[in-house]
Amino acid sequence: MEQHTEKFSILTSYFPDLTDRQKEQYAALYELYTDWNAKINVISRKDIENLYPHHVLHSLGIADMLRFKPGSSVMDLGTGGGFPGIPLAILFPETHFHLVDSIGKKIKVGQAVAEAIGLENVSFRHCRGEEEKQLFDFVVSRAVMPLADLAKIVRKNIKKKQINALPNGLICLKGGELAHEILPFRNQAISIDLKGHFKEAFFETKKVVYVPL
Repeated sequence: MEQHTEKFSILTSYFPDLTDRQKEQYAALYELYTDWNAKINVISRKDIENLYPHHVLHSLGIADMLRFKPGSSVMDLGTGGGFPGIPLAILFPETHFHLVDSIGKKIKVGQAVAEAIGLENVSFRHCRGEEEKQLFDFVVSRAVMPLADLAKIVRKNIKKKQINALPNGLICLKGGELAHEILPFRNQAISIDLKGHFKEAFFETKKVVYVPL
């Protein structure tokens, strides 16, 4: 438990303004994901120990690109067991997150985790991105597919009216060399290196990429 608390403290060091409620919700994730992961593999078995830096904190890297305004709506496409959607939904309680995945059992894990921590600003759908017709301010994802493919699928889901500091669009967590992927959007895409924000070695090659749609 001590080791788990120590790992959880990585979040409070980067996000010192978390409320007690948010801290409780984040702290509960380790046990919930460890328990579910034993039944349904949503995180690599050997990586569950790194839940906070590699999954929760990584998800929150999206906040370095944009702090969602209250009343925003965001779709997390290819959420798996709830990343980046669940960590973001805890951080932005007044933004609604809609988590979508084509694998039903992964959605089941996300739903169970959200329910266990009393997360009320999330909804879930088991479907492919092409099937989701609702409109959102932003779509987020974590290394699901190349940017151009993702943009093609979610363009139909982006609202016209904007309320945030950035025009509505796509915000993705990516790793490694991105020059080729960004090429079709080179005049519009914004890329941030997470190593400039998080000091852990894991973030050395991690980026957040925003594309207006």
